Amino acid sequence: MIACLGRIVHDSDAESKLDDDVSTIFNSLNLQGSIENGDVSGIASKDFGGLYSVKPLYLIRPSGAEDISRVVKAAAGTPHLTVAARGNGHSINGQAMADGGYVIDMRSTGENHFKLLTVNGSPCIDVSGGALWEDVLRWCVSRFGLAPRSWTDYLSLTVGGTLSNAGVSGQAFRYGPQTSNVTELEVVTGKGDITVCSETRNPELFFGALGGLGQFGIITRARVKLQPAPDMVRWIRVVYAEFEEFTRDAEFLVSQKEDESFDYVEGFVFCNNDDPVNGWPSVQLNPDQEFNPAHLPQTAGPVLYCLELAFHYRNSDQPSTVDM
Repeated sequence: MIACLGRIVHDSDAESKLDDDVSTIFNSLNLQGSIENGDVSGIASKDFGGLYSVKPLYLIRPSGAEDISRVVKAAAGTPHLTVAARGNGHSINGQAMADGGYVIDMRSTGENHFKLLTVNGSPCIDVSGGALWEDVLRWCVSRFGLAPRSWTDYLSLTVGGTLSNAGVSGQAFRYGPQTSNVTELEVVTGKGDITVCSETRNPELFFGALGGLGQFGIITRARVKLQPAPDMVRWIRVVYAEFEEFTRDAEFLVSQKEDESFDYVEGFVFCNNDDPVNGWPSVQLNPDQEFNPAHLPQTAGPVLYCLELAFHYRNSDQPSTVDM
């Protein structure tokens, strides 16, 4: 060995270098939002499934579609640089991650759009792709007495996230999934173009983005169909020990006319034990109720079946009508 040249890099030096990198990227993209370095322990490196953990290059919190467009265009011009849109992180196989790439936190755009309008005589609402459905519900009901026609069970999900999958719950038998209750989208394509699409305007992109798992573009705005919100809801859960009886009743209820059945019909399976997450406690309607396994027949197996039903009604409806 003739010579050895070395340098000790202190933590503060490394952090300074990272800050410089962030500043350089931020300035080059001309973003209105914010950007930070990826962190293997941060939200952008994980998802709900917990199967993978990868470190993105940067986490970007855009101010709107223009920021997202700039990021996608920059990535499109750089070989092997990937981009992932992250809603509330409820993917299960790392779909909302970008190993060594850009993760776009869509929640920062959640309040960008909220506009009531009428399309072909029916009410609709323009909302951001980064808005949570629970916020959309609260805004629509409190301000207009309206509600989207189709939901998901868990409402802490983003509009763009569920529309990129399907959005299925107990109203789907009547109105279809959430993807069937949208009349228009604003999408940032893989080239970074901001494009408005519908059934008649750029229809290929419209139907590709709906249920397309984010592979056809990033949904930045959606026009969602609304209907009058009910004043009250009668909520019922019915437990079955036999699968055949469970499916028979479910098929009967979803095949009835609109005024002859429930407004919400959904089924699920749970364990025939006292497990607090997957067993009897998971089917109670409120903390004051307890499932009584003494009512189960001797023939009950290791799993039980439950129909969850809801009936919408107005305060002016007669009690006899609701109870029927």
